[in-house]
Amino acid sequence: MIQVSEKAKQRVISLMIEEGFDATKDYVRVGVKSGGCSGLSYELNFDNKINESDKVFEDNAVRILVDKKSFLYLVGTVLEYSGGLNGKGFVFNNPNAQRTCGCGESFSL
Repeated sequence: MIQVSEKAKQRVISLMIEEGFDATKDYVRVGVKSGGCSGLSYELNFDNKINESDKVFEDNAVRILVDKKSFLYLVGTVLEYSGGLNGKGFVFNNPNAQRTCGCGESFSL
């Protein structure tokens, strides 16, 4: 399961509205792909279609899609949002990551 902090929830809903998505019907797609300075990087998009290989979650009123491959890397992750002058935007607090890069956008196991 992936959890969503209150700040991340507020930002996700705001961005979904800006991009024409409906947070009560559509999804945040979270994934992992090869790349980044640590080997794997996070993906975060909006989607309105569930694929056959997707796992579906809901936490803090945010509907989440994760493909089965990415799910193995993301179990227990908390999606947070850091704003302000030094804020990074969305932050993945992933208990499975053994090493992350300085920007927090990639990791390795």
